[in-house]
This record gives sequence, C-alpha cells and structure tokens, in this order.
Amino acid sequence: MPVPIFPTINASLNGLAAIFLFLGWRAIRAKDQRLHKKYMVAALTASALFLCSYVTYHVLVQGVTKYQHEGILRVIYFFILLTHTPLAMIILPFSILAVRHAVKKNFVKHTRITRWLLPVWMYVSVTGVLIYLMLYIF
Repeated sequence: MPVPIFPTINASLNGLAAIFLFLGWRAIRAKDQRLHKKYMVAALTASALFLCSYVTYHVLVQGVTKYQHEGILRVIYFFILLTHTPLAMIILPFSILAVRHAVKKNFVKHTRITRWLLPVWMYVSVTGVLIYLMLYIF
C-alpha cells in the first residue's frame, strides 16, 4: 500500500467513527440497547483501525507534515491540533473503562463515563477529519 494513502484512510476511519458514535447515541436515546451496542462496537473498531493505521503511517514516514498556510487559518489549524491531540490520548483508557462497565452491566458507571466521553470522542473524530482536510485538501 502506498504511504500517501494513509492520511486519507485515517481521515475516513475518523469520519466513520463519528458517524457510528452519532448513530449509537441516537440508538441509546431510543432505548435500543442492541442497536446501540452494534454501533458502539463499530465506532470502537473504526477507532482501533485508525490507531493502527496512524501508528503504521508514522513508523513508515519520518518527520512531521507541516501546515503550509498563514494567517487566521494557521491559528485555527493549531488551535484544533492543540486541543485534538491531548483529548485523543485520553479517549483510549476511558473508552476501555466504559466498555468494561458495559460488559459487566454496570450501566450507572458506564453512563457516568460516557456522558463526557461521547462529546470528547466525537470532537476528536471530527477534528481528525478537519486536520486532514486542512493539511491535504484545502
């Protein structure tokens, strides 16, 4: 697989994760636990595949991709990047904890975590796509 395709794959996986998160949220709001579980497993899968692809890309490509634009777009890009990165790092342990509580059917603790985890995970997924668009498309 050619290395330049990885950023597109990564952005697509982030976008898929966001879609599945939204659909999972809608399913649980409709009290459909079975459908919610399917969408959340799909979101976790998309995010796990993203993480594998992202690490693979950065092992194969040395260095960083530099943002080329100036002015307000540069400020917006770095604001998004500086909020996206630390939030992306905290999603993994807390999503594992949320899944653990769900598997153990401790839905009170699961809900307590996912109330703030969902918006953070959604933000990271959407901003991941925005970062791709700003670096490679716009």
